Amino acid sequence: MLFRGLGKYRDSGLLILRVGIGLMFMVHGFPKVFGGPEKWVWLGGALTTFGIDFAPGFWGFLAAISQFGGGALLLLGLLTRPACFFLLATMIVAAGMQIGNGDPFVKYSHAMEAAILFLSLILIGPGKYSLDERITCRREALGSRETAQGATPNKSMDSDKQ
Repeated sequence: MLFRGLGKYRDSGLLILRVGIGLMFMVHGFPKVFGGPEKWVWLGGALTTFGIDFAPGFWGFLAAISQFGGGALLLLGLLTRPACFFLLATMIVAAGMQIGNGDPFVKYSHAMEAAILFLSLILIGPGKYSLDERITCRREALGSRETAQGATPNKSMDSDKQ
C-alpha cells in the first residue's frame, strides 16, 4: 500500500515532531519565563485547582521553565524523557485548571492533546536523531572498548586481591 514503506522514516518523523513541538513550547514559554514574578504568581495560581495554594510564584516559575526549557530540551533531543515528564505535568495542571473553571472543551483540549503527546514521547523516546541517542551510543562505544581491552571492573578488583 501507499504508507507501507514509511516505517523507515520513523526517526525522521520523531525529529520533525520534537523540533516542531519543542519550538512551539519555547515560544509559549518565553513570555512566561521573562514575565517576572507577577506572571509566575498568576501561573502558579492554577495549582489551587488541586488544593495547592502556597508559593504560587515558585510553582509558576517552574511551569514557565518547564515550557521554555522543556521545549528547548525537546527540540535538541536532550534529556527528552525528563523534559516530557515536566511538560506532561504542566499540561495536566493547565487542563485541570481550565476544567475546574468550567471552560468548554475547545479551551482545554489543547492542553489535553499536548499531555497525550508528551506521555507518548516518554514511552517512545527521542529517536536516533537526538543528543540523547548520540550520548547513549558514545557511552556504549566506550563501554565496549573497555570490555574489549579487558578492563572490566570485576577483573581489576580480582587482580587487586592477588
